[in-house]
Amino acid sequence: MAQNRGVIFPIIFEALERNIQSHWNQAVHGLTANVRKMFLDMDSELFEECQHQYMEKQAKAKEMQEQRESAWRQLEAVVAAKAAGDDMVLVN
Repeated sequence: MAQNRGVIFPIIFEALERNIQSHWNQAVHGLTANVRKMFLDMDSELFEECQHQYMEKQAKAKEMQEQRESAWRQLEAVVAAKAAGDDMVLVN
């Protein structure tokens, strides 16, 4: 695993992070923490790079979710205005 960590770790990093943050089983949580620490000890630069990419991906996902919610709010406002009988509706 150490020889191929550059391939393996980026693939499993997201799953490890999700397990650390929210897995319900303490045994899985503990094992995940051990694997994560093992990779951190093996190659801290690779760990930091994967963590940075994960954080960017999370930020983009949050931004997309906010955009979707905004679009739905605008759509609901249009529907409410149409239902109220307003003839003109402005949408940005």
